[in-house]
Amino acid sequence: MKDMISGFSRREMFARAGGGFGMLAFASMLEAAENPFAPKVPMQVGGKAKSIIWIFTNGGPSQVDTWDYKPELAKRDGQTLEGFDPKTGFFPGAVGGLMKSPFEFKQHGQSGTWCSDLFPKTAMHVDKMCFIHSCWTGSNNHSPALFMMNTGTTRMGYPCVGSWVNYGLGSESDSLPSFVVMSDPLNRGLPKGSAANWGAGFLPSVYQGTWLKPSGAPIDNLAVPASLTPQRQRAQLDLMAKLNRQSLGESAIESELNARMESFELAYRMQTSAPEAFAIKDEPEHIQKLYGVNEKHCGHFATQCLTARRMVERGVRFIQIYSGGMENQQSWDGHKDILGNHRGFANESDQPVAALISDLEQRGLLDQTLIMWGGEFGRLPIAQKGAQPGRDHNPHAFTVWMCGGGVKGGYHHGESDEIGFKAAIDKVSVHDLHATILAAAGLDHERLTFKFQGLDQKLTGVENPKVVKAVFA
Repeated sequence: MKDMISGFSRREMFARAGGGFGMLAFASMLEAAENPFAPKVPMQVGGKAKSIIWIFTNGGPSQVDTWDYKPELAKRDGQTLEGFDPKTGFFPGAVGGLMKSPFEFKQHGQSGTWCSDLFPKTAMHVDKMCFIHSCWTGSNNHSPALFMMNTGTTRMGYPCVGSWVNYGLGSESDSLPSFVVMSDPLNRGLPKGSAANWGAGFLPSVYQGTWLKPSGAPIDNLAVPASLTPQRQRAQLDLMAKLNRQSLGESAIESELNARMESFELAYRMQTSAPEAFAIKDEPEHIQKLYGVNEKHCGHFATQCLTARRMVERGVRFIQIYSGGMENQQSWDGHKDILGNHRGFANESDQPVAALISDLEQRGLLDQTLIMWGGEFGRLPIAQKGAQPGRDHNPHAFTVWMCGGGVKGGYHHGESDEIGFKAAIDKVSVHDLHATILAAAGLDHERLTFKFQGLDQKLTGVENPKVVKAVFA
């Protein structure tokens, strides 16, 4: 890794390597230092995921209305939750009684997985999906909870999961960004914190996510000016590279300058490769129909999921798709009318997500692609009072599911309590979840470090998090 080698000159490195396998290892490290996108060998045996697609359900979906079936909640509907602290949520003055789910739950698949009627198409894949029902986090406010889920800390300015994965593994594509982000295209806004959720923090900036614009050209400045011929553009890049190489020396900024030079070359290659990657209309009609590209209720999300599959085929390492916009009714943040709120966002995403699973599987890509679904926290099992009752924020329990990438199909890990209020059995913190995501990609969260401000920084912090090994097949 970069922090392991930046303190030595090339001559010193080869002297220390001593030849043989050591020489080869150091040569690989040198290549990674000079080209930050160069593919790297995973740190541990067993990781199967070459790519990760995270369906980020922005706003915090309700676990008790989606994937965490709680019949006891229906039995106690309307009762007061004794000892409940009204400050747990965000609107302590609107606390009601326990509220049963307005959605019908049924069992699906050979695993008998309980699923609400929000996801009739995704439910067909439960035997391929792995559920973690005992997740918890430390914040009940969107911005810090989003930062926590994305970067492992509640403060902005830290590297996100996608940046760490790309830092650890490099890219398998030399002509597309290795980390892309797609946000809500229906003018409902970005998630709170915006680009800080996919920033590289103190890692080199080349590892930050590339945000694809929801409308128009996905990436700015891909079109080459008519006055600039390919020969002239190539000559400009070669001259710039030559001048930059003259500035390279044994200095702390050498790797940053190499990274900047490589980013220019990547941008040049993207001018021809990116438009082709985004051309989903080139897909066969039956594939577009499978995703629902031309359906009014889900076409926008279908386009993003199909784009994600095309990105995976082309070697993109990490893809994040945000379902929902800024907050409240613009996202899964169902403070009021939980029935209408969740029905709407599930209707947008159910068919495209189910299609993504099917499409990756039929192409032989599911085993090497980890799909994730989850938000920044859960929701309370009690009602938030209103004309159409909703649910307030709940940091104490939420559900995340994974599919592909070597995880067990039809498996359920951990439990929340009998009403879905708090994680109760085999609790999984956000840092535990991050350690597990990295492990799925073959990365050891303890060894994936970067020297910053005199410390070996990690995505998973210093709280001794554990990989949830039980989720892997």
